Amino acid sequence: MIDGISGNSVNSMMETIRAYQNKAAAGVDQINIKPPQVQDVQAPKTELPNFTESVKNLLDKVNETQLKSSGLQEAYQRGEDVPLTDVVLGMQKSSLAFEATLQVRNKVLRAYEEIMNMPV
Repeated sequence: MIDGISGNSVNSMMETIRAYQNKAAAGVDQINIKPPQVQDVQAPKTELPNFTESVKNLLDKVNETQLKSSGLQEAYQRGEDVPLTDVVLGMQKSSLAFEATLQVRNKVLRAYEEIMNMPV
């Protein structure tokens, strides 16, 4: 059993289908189908940092690690209450961060050189 509201929507849909059938019978070139109105739902736009900002942020973090390591070393040498293990761990973190940055730089330079030497 179809109530009044559903019957109207069914009749409307049937009329739309018949109109499309008539247009299709008249010729494919004359079809102008408009899709049903749908609200544009867009994901919130988040700005991604560009490459130079990313590299700068990473280099700043490496620099911060090295400065922290130097600060721990100086504090230990002054005789402050800094555990030797913290000093050694800081030095290792600093060294590892620098080596990783150096390796990334070398790979980027190698890729750049390869691109520049490609025949055009």
